[in-house]
Amino acid sequence: MAGKGTPATALLTRNKVEHTLHTYEHDPRHESYGLEAAEALGVEPERVFKTLVAEVDGKLTVGVVPVTGQLDLKALAAAAGGKKAKLADTAAAQRATGYVLGGISPLGQRSRLPLVLDVSAEDFGTILCSGGRRGLEIELAPADLVRLTGAIVAPIAG
Repeated sequence: MAGKGTPATALLTRNKVEHTLHTYEHDPRHESYGLEAAEALGVEPERVFKTLVAEVDGKLTVGVVPVTGQLDLKALAAAAGGKKAKLADTAAAQRATGYVLGGISPLGQRSRLPLVLDVSAEDFGTILCSGGRRGLEIELAPADLVRLTGAIVAPIAG
């Protein structure tokens, strides 16, 4: 694990959560980090989730949705108990999570932000999400992601 670990993988190991790491060579020319992961790993794109940082009433909040869809900001605001949401500034998202864009994991973030997971995750035995760097995906049970992050599960994908 030396040199390859991330705060996300460390959190899973520390909590003895069953998971599988998937790596692939990231192509900086690819238009979508999430779709690239699905293609590179041969996984249905509906099972690959992207982590987006938004501001809900001025407070950073994380939305985790399938890479095949978009984050519904109104639904995220409602699920998080707020009124208005907008995507967070890239620098603020990277600073709060400790991860770079395209490698933001819902796990092991520098600041523990409120997290909302799209309800479609419950349709699968396991889902994939970023492992904390581009080219690293973590496969785990949605229930484990919810437990480790304190996530709210709600319909937030548009």
